[in-house]
Amino acid sequence: MAAPKKGRGPAGGQGRPGRALALILIAMVALTGGMFLADQPTPRLGIDLAGGTSITLEAKAEPGQESAINKTNMDTAVQIMERRVNGLGVSEAEVQTQGKSNIIVNIPKGTNSAQARQQVGTTAKLYFRPVLTVAQGTPTPDPSASPSGKGSPSPSPSGSASDKATSPSGKPSPSATTQGRAVTGALKADSTPTPKASETPQASGTPTPSAEEQAAAAKLQKQFEALDCSTKAGRSKASQGSKATDTVVACEQDGSAKYVLGPAEVDGTDVDSAKAAINQQTGQWIVQMEFTGGGAKKFQKTTGKLAQQQSPQNQFAIALDGEVVSAPSVKEALSANAEISGSFTQQSAEDLANVLSYGALPLSFQEQSVTTVTAALGGEQLKAGLIAGAIGLALVIIYLVAYYRGLALIALLSLLVSGILTYTIMSLLGPAIGFALNLPAVCGAIVAIGITADSFIVYFERIRDEIREGRTLRPAVERAWPRARRTILVSDFVSFLAAAVLFVVTVGKVQGFAFTLGLTTLLDVVVVFLFTKPVMTLMARKKFFASGHPWSGLDPKRLGAKPPLRRSRRVNAPTDPKEA
Repeated sequence: MAAPKKGRGPAGGQGRPGRALALILIAMVALTGGMFLADQPTPRLGIDLAGGTSITLEAKAEPGQESAINKTNMDTAVQIMERRVNGLGVSEAEVQTQGKSNIIVNIPKGTNSAQARQQVGTTAKLYFRPVLTVAQGTPTPDPSASPSGKGSPSPSPSGSASDKATSPSGKPSPSATTQGRAVTGALKADSTPTPKASETPQASGTPTPSAEEQAAAAKLQKQFEALDCSTKAGRSKASQGSKATDTVVACEQDGSAKYVLGPAEVDGTDVDSAKAAINQQTGQWIVQMEFTGGGAKKFQKTTGKLAQQQSPQNQFAIALDGEVVSAPSVKEALSANAEISGSFTQQSAEDLANVLSYGALPLSFQEQSVTTVTAALGGEQLKAGLIAGAIGLALVIIYLVAYYRGLALIALLSLLVSGILTYTIMSLLGPAIGFALNLPAVCGAIVAIGITADSFIVYFERIRDEIREGRTLRPAVERAWPRARRTILVSDFVSFLAAAVLFVVTVGKVQGFAFTLGLTTLLDVVVVFLFTKPVMTLMARKKFFASGHPWSGLDPKRLGAKPPLRRSRRVNAPTDPKEA
């Protein structure tokens, strides 16, 4: 068996360091390219650095209803609040839960904070409204078309409309996404209502609208024609400021359709419960609803009227905060129990059930604190954080140069690689998961400088220990690595574990510190394994380091190295039989 060649280390260790360096170089190029492709050249700044308003809300439940404060309902509340603040034109607002009963709303600068506070602090408004007219969700191309012309619907507070869903131009409109859904249920034999003549839209003798009512109808028609549901701003402003008793225009949540809706006859507090289920006969997902005693009577009355109408006037819209969540058609008069069926997936059925349940919950939010940070103050904090980081980095560099001399070059290159990876990943995490760099996160990055430098020091000291034992540099680099590797991994594992625990048990801005600390700890392992060790292997082949130059930081005399190990063994071995 052939003996291994001298000077050769394990494959992939001393033999092929270029592979590891190529891998980390490719990663750096890919992350940098992704950062510019995502048009995110800088990390996203948090409220405390960029300026803005942070609102803390605490969920409150009625006595005996404490179970209403649960993850499902809190997540639904977060979604509702996100729609509200983004409807104000705030594209980067953050809404997130904090603990079990708190919600944090971070609103960037340039937003009307008073209006935002009013929006997020108000309980969601859920109404069941009859559909009068439905059309495509974009503005009508011909706004001059007469609303009373042939084939055109005439939305009005009285509820009169054509029997078919048409656009104001008189052309058939694409069906709304929820028009294929139907509501069914069962009533007692004697509970089916008989609508009075005055309640039937087709009844003769309908009073002629007054001039004021005609003007209101014309205004509503004009608003309906101009309504653009393809934008968030358009959807949020559709029925803004309206009351339950008003006839309003509204948008489908996805913007595919727009509606004229009659006054609300049932609201969210009339819903006792709602849940997603599978129809045992068809195997399709449905949403089952149960109403309270008073709600059942109101729902029975309105569905009794709707069941006698033609599409789309036989539909009722479930409107949450002015946006139509679903608009199923009614086939029969319903009461306490009803189910909505048609084109549901499990997720869409659960989402609708959550919306219906949330509207019935005795859940409100109380404002706990409001923190306003000006852009100037945020800029000062960021500047102070960067200065602190620069001072810390300068002290580390001075120490490395003074103590390790030439080895400091390897450490500085490793810090540079770690900084590039950290910066690019933080920039990409902004649009990816909403990560925002706040002041505690900057502190975490500063602390990470010491953690990263500590890993280099551990490895350098192991190498110097090997040289003190009399070994030359190349075998010292390879023999020092296994012991240094174990120490670095244990140290980084403890740091990462502390960061993970801190992230889980804390809330708010402290989580930014924990997240940054955990991220940089993981990157420390990557940099040490894929950059520092391979570069050290390459440098050990250079004469400047291998010869133990006084400025290399590896001078055997300066380190107090022992004579070579083999020679020391011969000297220490007893040679005189009398001495044995």
